[in-house]
Amino acid sequence: MSDYRRYQKKVNKRKRRRRLFFLFILPVLIIGLSATAYGSYLFAKAKSVVTDSFEEVGDRDTSPMREEKIDPKKDNISVLFIGIDESEMRKANFGYTSTNTRTDALILATLNEKDKSVKLVSIPRDSRVEIPCTDEKSKINSAHVKGGTLCTIETVEKLFDVPVDYYVKVNFNAFIEVVDSLGGIEFDVPYDLKEKDSRDRHNAIVLQEGVQTLNGEEALAIARTRKYDSDIERGKRQQQLIQAIVKEAASIGSITKYGDIIEAVGDNMKTNMKFGEMLSFYDYATKGSKVKIDTIPLKGEDYQPGSVYYYKLDEESLEDTSELLKSHLELPGSKPLSELEAEMNADESSESEQ
Repeated sequence: MSDYRRYQKKVNKRKRRRRLFFLFILPVLIIGLSATAYGSYLFAKAKSVVTDSFEEVGDRDTSPMREEKIDPKKDNISVLFIGIDESEMRKANFGYTSTNTRTDALILATLNEKDKSVKLVSIPRDSRVEIPCTDEKSKINSAHVKGGTLCTIETVEKLFDVPVDYYVKVNFNAFIEVVDSLGGIEFDVPYDLKEKDSRDRHNAIVLQEGVQTLNGEEALAIARTRKYDSDIERGKRQQQLIQAIVKEAASIGSITKYGDIIEAVGDNMKTNMKFGEMLSFYDYATKGSKVKIDTIPLKGEDYQPGSVYYYKLDEESLEDTSELLKSHLELPGSKPLSELEAEMNADESSESEQ
């Protein structure tokens, strides 16, 4: 068994509690401050930013997989976080825009209103999947090139057989500007590295191994690089960076920086979520560290039938993930979550004994 596969198996058996994705936690941090004068200012600023960032997905008012429109105040929902491989340099050199560039990160989150729990699935960018808008199999990161946000959403829905209710799309600049607005983040760089910056200049970012304060460009380099390890490790680093951002943003000293953070996100974000719907997540914020967030890995293996490399998803792992998400959303016909998780844990125990 390869080191890569051992890592996948190890991660699959370990459930983690994590804080919410920083774009997800930002609105509720603002709402939590709304009782103060400065909080009222931030509340109004956040409302304006979210309103300006609103973008519908065609004529899709709700997912066709839903029988009726959902209400995040009372229903279980899903949110697809889309990170796009876009920068000013790529716009100029390659004509990339927010609608014709590849996705660099895809994270599907399901939220259970009753339990105040969250399940996160990070989808490897090279995963070979069926792209509905073209009826062909290709890398999942190409769905955005072929059909924009709508095609990306439909691809994820088809992959997991669950509805995608909302999306939040950000580009490289959002990541850079949020980190810089915080005055940098402390991070333990895992190894010496040389990486491109957001302007695609080779070896523009040079970092040494060890704990240090990273600026936005340096943090992005850590998030993007995968030539030193793998896509799975890359996803792990991205989660660690998100935690570092949330930790810094939650510190008392960062309160006065929230206005800049809101602007940084708003200038580089698109979403079909209205501000009133974002307010529904306040209950998750009041739970704080008690919110249970499980990260679900997707097993797979390297696959190269020709000149193009893919990540071939394991069908059994994909099916298990689909069933878990359905149960967490409590979709019609799905098993109760506790029953399904008990079955999966029993299967894992049986496999380890073998």
